[in-house]
Amino acid sequence: MSGSKIKEISSQQAWEILEGDPQAVLLDVRTSMEYEYVGHPLNAMHVPWMDAPDWNVDARFVDNVRQALVKRSGSDQDLESTVILAICRSGKRSQAAAEELVSHGFNHLYNIEDGFEGDMDNKKHRNTINGWRVANLPWEQS
Repeated sequence: MSGSKIKEISSQQAWEILEGDPQAVLLDVRTSMEYEYVGHPLNAMHVPWMDAPDWNVDARFVDNVRQALVKRSGSDQDLESTVILAICRSGKRSQAAAEELVSHGFNHLYNIEDGFEGDMDNKKHRNTINGWRVANLPWEQS
């Protein structure tokens, strides 16, 4: 567990949490292009950690997450206790995003360590070893 408030979990474990807790939120922090064209988990809340054209971490990331949570739940009460499962391509950006949320008072964070596309295989291909798609969990493309 990183920083004692972020638990590392697999895509399959994330799915089990989401199935067991309808209030839990799957937060996809990938770029808009990845989210739309590579695909995304069903019902994921999309708030990019960074995006085109500048590719810098969005300084409003935490505020954007708060706004998205309010929109999703209809309330601005107790947002910091929301169970949030963060996902990116391979677990690195989602870890950084989760750390940023923890630093702003969020306290139920999970990082999906194998991400949406998973680790690279020996041919430098993703979607072959692990990840949300390899686990055959629900996803869609735009």
